[in-house]
Amino acid sequence: MRVIVAGAGNIGRHLAVELAEQGHSVTVIEQDPATLRRGREEAPDSVEYVLGDACEPWVLEKVGMGTADVVVAATGDDEDNLVVSLLAKQEHAVPRVLARVNHPRNEWLFTEQWGVDEAVSPPHFLTSLVEEAVTVGDLVRLLRLEGGRVAIVEVTLPEDSPNAGRPLYELRLPPDSAIMAVVREGHVVIPQPETVLVPGDEVLALASPEAEESLRQTLVASPDA
Repeated sequence: MRVIVAGAGNIGRHLAVELAEQGHSVTVIEQDPATLRRGREEAPDSVEYVLGDACEPWVLEKVGMGTADVVVAATGDDEDNLVVSLLAKQEHAVPRVLARVNHPRNEWLFTEQWGVDEAVSPPHFLTSLVEEAVTVGDLVRLLRLEGGRVAIVEVTLPEDSPNAGRPLYELRLPPDSAIMAVVREGHVVIPQPETVLVPGDEVLALASPEAEESLRQTLVASPDA
């Protein structure tokens, strides 16, 4: 898989190294020479670093944007990430475009209209992790997918949940939702219809925004409630 990363900051550099170690072809675009040098020093020789502004069409032509399977707009500027995403999708028809959201207040802009297939907001994600650590019985949205039309969510089963001891096949899940995994005492359990829930289980699921509250009620409260 060929991946082009715009931005060689901490996130871009780490991503480039991880992808290269997994055998992917990675090109990183960075306009600051000092940041570029640091990236080259940290990355394997297989990672290509290109000096230039990823918002400039000629730079994208130079790196062969049209041959990319995935583009990641990972700069520290939301405007730049939107421009890169739009050019990648509309001018070069890149199949998958991911974009970093630096400021949560701008998250609403990162949609398919701007060429963004998936938006990742580090502050939002960190907030979710904090909430995950301190809430039980509440639904925590971990990651939005498909432009916000579906999300990966987590619900921790409280001690007094009526569903403790019930198999999954007895739960009536709402439409547009599906249980992906159960994390129990640090181990991942692949859910089967016969899987029995126990207090403290962290249930990971896919759900549309409309189904989230119904899903929470189904998992936390009695299925007959």
